[in-house]
Amino acid sequence: QVLLVESGGGLVEAGGSLSLSCAASGRTFSRYAMGWFRQAPGKEREYVATISASGGTTIYADSVKGRFTISRDNAKNTVYLQMNSLKPEDTAVYYCAARDRGFIAIATREYNYWGQGTQVTVSS
Repeated sequence: QVLLVESGGGLVEAGGSLSLSCAASGRTFSRYAMGWFRQAPGKEREYVATISASGGTTIYADSVKGRFTISRDNAKNTVYLQMNSLKPEDTAVYYCAARDRGFIAIATREYNYWGQGTQVTVSS
């Protein structure tokens, strides 16, 4: 069982930056691929970025490529999402997710554990 707790959301103006963190419980964090997803009101949950267990492979949704960076610190059981040049369309609840496989995936059904989410609001 893995418990995930996100932090770092908030309100920011367009063009600004936010950094999200996701702290994971358990001693097997380094075996899990991790992902960040988001869900805006009235829309389906979508992937934002994912990172392999080792941190050596990352992929990003086209909508955030070049603006967001996913990273992880396996010694701290934490995955991060640095968000720069934020746009109003980035407004959503952001979720951290863990997959009990080491390689990345972008489908929500591939992830076994989810955090409670953190709200990110970007004003225009």
